[in-house]
Amino acid sequence: MGRRTALVTGASRGIGRAIAVELGRTHHVVLAGRSEESLEQTRTQLADSSVLVLDVADEASVARAALPGSLDVLVHAAGISGGGPVGENTREDWRSRFEVNVFGVADLTARLLPALRSARGTVVLLNSGAGLFSTPGGSIYSATKFALRTFGDTLREEERAHGVRVVSVHPGIVDTDMGRSVIGEDGHPERMLAPETIAAAVRTAVDAPPEAQFETISVRPTLPPKG
Repeated sequence: MGRRTALVTGASRGIGRAIAVELGRTHHVVLAGRSEESLEQTRTQLADSSVLVLDVADEASVARAALPGSLDVLVHAAGISGGGPVGENTREDWRSRFEVNVFGVADLTARLLPALRSARGTVVLLNSGAGLFSTPGGSIYSATKFALRTFGDTLREEERAHGVRVVSVHPGIVDTDMGRSVIGEDGHPERMLAPETIAAAVRTAVDAPPEAQFETISVRPTLPPKG
């Protein structure tokens, strides 16, 4: 029996890269992202992988992508943050983030459902603490993540009969370019999570016994002691 197959979007850096490396211990990993050069850098860290260049925000790019016909795990790690106070956001600000964080996820998932159903596979949605609560200035990002959470909840119930498991992973701030941009210069980098920690959470969900699934995983930083 050959190795199982996992497709990871956003695999060129950050959390996506960490997840790809972790799953690469047991899976053939299809590394998906916009930059072939960056994906090739990730590929050097894996023993068994392939590169799939696509832009989840571009419907035509997803439509022409050579998607795998057999798939055990689909990890949606691609995502963008940004935005500001409601009064300063434009329609394009809203549209561009929903295209990546929600529309692209829904489109790619729908296209890969036949393969996932055949394998009784697992869909992993990289969400955020912003998908559990909102903060000032985060209306767009939180809205996309709340939408992604609802998408995951609905997909999970629809796919139970097909044996497809769906898990939403909600990290706190992670030590990535995105995470550092959120905390700013006055933040507390010691309170950020390592990308590998989130990858370990994904591994737990993927390796769950077939009769069970982790539906929601929230991973929060451990605060340093006072004093």
